[in-house]
Amino acid sequence: MRRRLVIAIDGPAGAGKSSAAKLLARRLGYTLLDTGAIYRALALIAREHGIAWSDGPKLAKLARALEVRFRSDGERNRVSVGTREVTDDIRQPDMGEGASQVSALAEVRQALLELQRRLAAGGGVVAEGRDTGTVVFPHADVKIFLTASAEERARRRFEEERGRGLAVDYDRTLRALVERDQRDQNRAIAPLRPAPDAVMIDTSGLSLPEVVERLLETVDKRGETH
Repeated sequence: MRRRLVIAIDGPAGAGKSSAAKLLARRLGYTLLDTGAIYRALALIAREHGIAWSDGPKLAKLARALEVRFRSDGERNRVSVGTREVTDDIRQPDMGEGASQVSALAEVRQALLELQRRLAAGGGVVAEGRDTGTVVFPHADVKIFLTASAEERARRRFEEERGRGLAVDYDRTLRALVERDQRDQNRAIAPLRPAPDAVMIDTSGLSLPEVVERLLETVDKRGETH
């Protein structure tokens, strides 16, 4: 029987990581580990506890007690904190901003490393985020970096949020995405960048099924060497 791999997929916001990783995990029969959802969950719980997204020590304490679980439910990857499902709550636009802010703090990232690695113990995991291949799982069996133009990524994010019934503006979405790119790429701790041994895939102009096929091909090729 082929060994169950740890597959790390990184890339900027709107590159299609979440959708592609979800389908890839389903095709492989793997667990989907959405690291961004963990930071979103932390931002959500922090707000509800009145903790500022810039308060590193309090956020780290909260992070160490965070109990996050993922569960596949048809087309959705459901996220729970303790016994409470937060799948929809963490996908509000401001939680994306919150995740970006709390993830820039060294003490928060360190506090969540153990949780993420524990969730991936034993392999059979597709992990997606912004530093999964460089920091969280530096020894992942397969590392992939998805990207696309800022305009394409903003269009996807705009259509996704509009599809959920949110009042959104494309230009504002594009500005927020570019600002987040700059913050993620220039932060002192775990900046957004491809791992040296990551396979780069530009998803601009590719349909979701096409992206997933590219991922499967990459996993087949890289997986054979591990």
